Amino acid sequence: MSEIAPSNLVRTSLRRESVDGWALLLPVAILLGGFFLYPVAKLLSLSLIDSSGHLTFLQYSRLFGSPVYLSVLWTTLQIAFWTTLICLIAGYPVAYAIARAEHNSRARLMLWVLLPFWTSFLVRTFAWIVLLGRTGVVNDWLLRLGITGSPLDLIYNMAGVLVGMVHALMPLAILTLIPVLEKINRDLERAASVLGARGGTAFWRIYFPLSFPGVAAAGLLVFISALGFFITPTLLGSPRQTMIGQLIIQQIQEMMNWSFGGAISALLIIATVIIFLAFDRLVGMSTLAGEASNVAGSSGSGRLAKLCLSLAGRISDDLAKGLAAVGLTNAPAAAGRTSLLLVLLFLSVPALFLIPVSFSKGAFIEWPPALFSNQWYVAITESSQWLSAAARSVMVAGLSALLALLIGTPAAFALTRFELRGKSVILAIILAPLIVPRIVTAVGLFYLFAQIGLIGTTLGLILGHAVLSMPYVTITVMAVLRHHDWRLEQAAATMGARRITTLRRITLPLLGNGLIAAYLFAFVTSFDELTVALFVTGGLFGTLPKQMWDDALLKVSPTLAAVSVVLLVVITAFVLIADRLTRARQA
Repeated sequence: MSEIAPSNLVRTSLRRESVDGWALLLPVAILLGGFFLYPVAKLLSLSLIDSSGHLTFLQYSRLFGSPVYLSVLWTTLQIAFWTTLICLIAGYPVAYAIARAEHNSRARLMLWVLLPFWTSFLVRTFAWIVLLGRTGVVNDWLLRLGITGSPLDLIYNMAGVLVGMVHALMPLAILTLIPVLEKINRDLERAASVLGARGGTAFWRIYFPLSFPGVAAAGLLVFISALGFFITPTLLGSPRQTMIGQLIIQQIQEMMNWSFGGAISALLIIATVIIFLAFDRLVGMSTLAGEASNVAGSSGSGRLAKLCLSLAGRISDDLAKGLAAVGLTNAPAAAGRTSLLLVLLFLSVPALFLIPVSFSKGAFIEWPPALFSNQWYVAITESSQWLSAAARSVMVAGLSALLALLIGTPAAFALTRFELRGKSVILAIILAPLIVPRIVTAVGLFYLFAQIGLIGTTLGLILGHAVLSMPYVTITVMAVLRHHDWRLEQAAATMGARRITTLRRITLPLLGNGLIAAYLFAFVTSFDELTVALFVTGGLFGTLPKQMWDDALLKVSPTLAAVSVVLLVVITAFVLIADRLTRARQA
């Protein structure tokens, strides 16, 4: 009996922990089940049911019977691929520099990387129209410098679409890479140099393989996000760059053809799932939450990868040696600093460009602006429409971020603290709003909310934004919990502290900085969200991004620039204050 009792106690304890873990997942199950999985499944089911309620494949026969739609899918995949490749190549050096920088330098670099997030997506796109147009800033400088004899076509083509999409998604790639790069032990490179490896070989054979899970995760998030884009190709591309998100909106908003819109959405989701499964097989889905890759490649692919990395290291070392022979010893470091500067300049130019434009006397966004007037700032303060839209955006972003934090944090605890069956499947469901293109989620929510009376309501908008923000909260908190010392809670329990006391007095104070970061990420995600707002508001009211979208469709005035500058100043001050409070808590 003495041998059986401890075994029963262990099983009872494990069973109790399992129940606790599942209980923590209940809120996220309700949110995602009711406001993500069901509406998306319902949207897809519309493509399989005719008006009489019978099963039909007519919509798919139409979809696959015309080469137009498959051509649009191929164009979408191409644009997403090139956007991802450019974001990774250009963003990796920036993430590398931030991961290795001291605290003060890191904070400054992060401000520049996050600058695009603080400027309205729509205004950034219109800024690129003015910057890259035939009479824009870039062509003006090229003509003045004599580099070209006539204006170049930099927009309304593939180049314009890629510029806009890379600018929008590169911060996402950098922010995904940084946590992985920070965890790489620098002593490994030092050990390699002691053993005779030169800088290029040490990087390509040691550092880069260890960073590959972050590269893969950043690539997946950028690629999936790019698949659902519709604003950038609409404004910066031509009909030849039509993407599948544009077709979905056309079928739903203009033709009210829900069945065919659902079929196109299914095509997009199938392509997304295939890519996601390939990613999971290659490096493992857990890398999206910041964990190391646990999937080993086959021996053949592993040998090929090692061969390629060895060749890259040898080429890098030979190049550095050749430069040193001609007296350019510091050329590699200078090249790294130059690439960092160019990327940061690329990310910041549209936002900085808006500052002088916001003080223009003219009635349109143009370059050079006719300075100097504050009429557009006055117009904002005197417009009840702009002020109400801004107040509503702050309220919706604040409440949806809070809801996402309250739901995503327990889920992160459940996945990190407890051993649950099917943990990888649970994580896949939680991350699904990141994986399914946002346009599909928005259309599904529109269909659901139209049935239950949430169209044009603030509650509907908060729920929709919480669905999109919650995965970011869960990933962020999981990354923080991975470095948390759970023995502190165990010590508190042995001292007689109850769970709620331990949570309030020990766990939450230690996780405070991570929770603040998660909340800020969710807040920014909601504050600049347009896709869901276009459908869920039903035109009855506007958030700030939707108001800017409506205003941009009617007239491209400097009011848009003035609003963006105000947001830039307010959010920069907000982030600086948060950073100072974080350092004060750590002191």
